[in-house]
Amino acid sequence: MELKWTSKALSDLARLHEFLSSINKQAASATVQSLTAVPAKLLVQPRLGERLDEFDSREVRRILVGSYEMRYEIQNSTIYVLRLWHTREDR
Repeated sequence: MELKWTSKALSDLARLHEFLSSINKQAASATVQSLTAVPAKLLVQPRLGERLDEFDSREVRRILVGSYEMRYEIQNSTIYVLRLWHTREDR
């Protein structure tokens, strides 16, 4: 399995870091570290997350990391991290 971050997921990660840094720089770093560590677990257990039925023709899943939701897609032997946000965000 291979892991790839989409540009939107990287943008989400940067946005979250920027927001948290203005409040607490250490918390921002710790949060980003925990969020970037999770996809490595998916390489071992790609179907760990809950499958999202609204993406019926695609294998899109979500996993919760603390108070954050990470969506990813499995395509052949590649896992794409699609999006990332705090669960309190209005999405």
